[in-house]
Amino acid sequence: MTQAAPQRRKKILVVTAHPEPLSLTAALTAFAVERLRSAGHEVRVSDLYAMKWKAAVDADDFPDRPADRRLDVLAAQERATVSGRMSPDVAAEQDKLRWSDAVVLQFPLWWFSVPAIMKGWLDRVFTPGFAHGPDLPPPYSEGALGGRRALLSVTIGASEPSLTDRGIHGRLSDLLHPLQHGLFWFAGIAPLEPFTVHDAHSLSAEGYAAVEREYGQRLDGLFTDGPIPYRTLAGGDYDRDMRLLPAVERPGTTGLDLHVRPRV
Repeated sequence: MTQAAPQRRKKILVVTAHPEPLSLTAALTAFAVERLRSAGHEVRVSDLYAMKWKAAVDADDFPDRPADRRLDVLAAQERATVSGRMSPDVAAEQDKLRWSDAVVLQFPLWWFSVPAIMKGWLDRVFTPGFAHGPDLPPPYSEGALGGRRALLSVTIGASEPSLTDRGIHGRLSDLLHPLQHGLFWFAGIAPLEPFTVHDAHSLSAEGYAAVEREYGQRLDGLFTDGPIPYRTLAGGDYDRDMRLLPAVERPGTTGLDLHVRPRV
């Protein structure tokens, strides 16, 4: 039997957020790092709690800003980014993203979103002039950070049925849309379907072993599995107002699914 060709060595950034070193999040982070490195990839880790990451965007991010000038956050971020005067902690994380071929976000779902410290990482790192902007490739396409992949690995206390179209919490894909589409795809990063662990608070040892097996398969496919086929802004599906053109979607498609190309 002919063996499959080995994957080319890749560079992966794992960003993780949980305050407890013995948490499920920490265990999955360690597993992912070991699995990826065992496959020959180079891995860097941003453990936001261990780093004591500053979550809030504020005037301290822009030491060169005149004290008497009104703080326009987006404009200040773009000036600092373009001039190379971003605060050192943010610049270091942007360098990690530039270095990477893929990014894995490992986090617990807290109040239907990422932990505040990870939201702060997104707010401070994905700046204008780096992840988007008029002088960069257009969003929702092979944009500023195009050519990279992303995987969300999410631990969830709720059951899987409760996060479906008829579940009381709503569809998980809708909850994660701001990250998958509004962050990654906006910046040109191609997101994969998320890896999720439901009923995380009651996970048994046998259950965790099954989680590792499944997660290992997903990590093995980080560069071979097909990403979510989001529509491109420049692909002819949207008008000048960025509204989807009539009759482009498959009949009966509604909501956020409108922005996913029909799967063959």
